[in-house]
Amino acid sequence: MADEYWVIGGEYTDTDFRSLRDGKAEERHGPFDSLEAARAEWAGLSMSQVDNAMVRYRIERGGEAEFWVVGGRYKTTEFRVIADGDPEERHGPFAEYDDAMKEWQARSMARIDDAHVRYRIEQA
Repeated sequence: MADEYWVIGGEYTDTDFRSLRDGKAEERHGPFDSLEAARAEWAGLSMSQVDNAMVRYRIERGGEAEFWVVGGRYKTTEFRVIADGDPEERHGPFAEYDDAMKEWQARSMARIDDAHVRYRIEQA
């Protein structure tokens, strides 16, 4: 069986991203047969709600859950090239999205005053 990818999320009650607004269920978009297709859907959904800080989407593969916190200090605020030329930092894996979220929050808050630092959560 080929891998399936899903884009999951919606509008949450706050930026802890634990409870959805109005008690709704998470939106599930997919399945997509490639990570690239899921990323394209994720990007479209995320950009359509870019001004709403309570909206968040993530990508999940099939029934597997393995999440990584990825990022570091970048050369510019376009966040494309790591400042020192090394690969991006990868922290994990985390079996639960909430555990990856805690790691993301800790790393992001530790370097909040550096506009060139960004972390994101990815599913492998």
